[in-house]
Amino acid sequence: MLITTTNSIEGKKVKKYIGIVTGEVILGANVFRDLMAGIRDIIGGRTKVYETKLQEAREIAQSEMLEHAKALGADGVIGVDFDYETLGQNGSMLMVTVSGTAIELE
Repeated sequence: MLITTTNSIEGKKVKKYIGIVTGEVILGANVFRDLMAGIRDIIGGRTKVYETKLQEAREIAQSEMLEHAKALGADGVIGVDFDYETLGQNGSMLMVTVSGTAIELE
């Protein structure tokens, strides 16, 4: 399945626009990891724990969106957009949503 953030796929023609597909995930962060990440933020450096959580959430949301597209008979998703938010008390949860337009190619 082809997936792109652009509104077209070079060298391909859209036969049918099937509809909007989405994927969402909310992941909670461990309190101990939050504490360690906070310490790292204070002393400087990258917070690998959160980078890993962000990557995991993005992959899950994208996979969910693609499964939705496949179920609709799509062979591509165009106009893909990711959105990131923190939720919960003190931003203790990470929400990643992804959406795009499922298409059928000629």
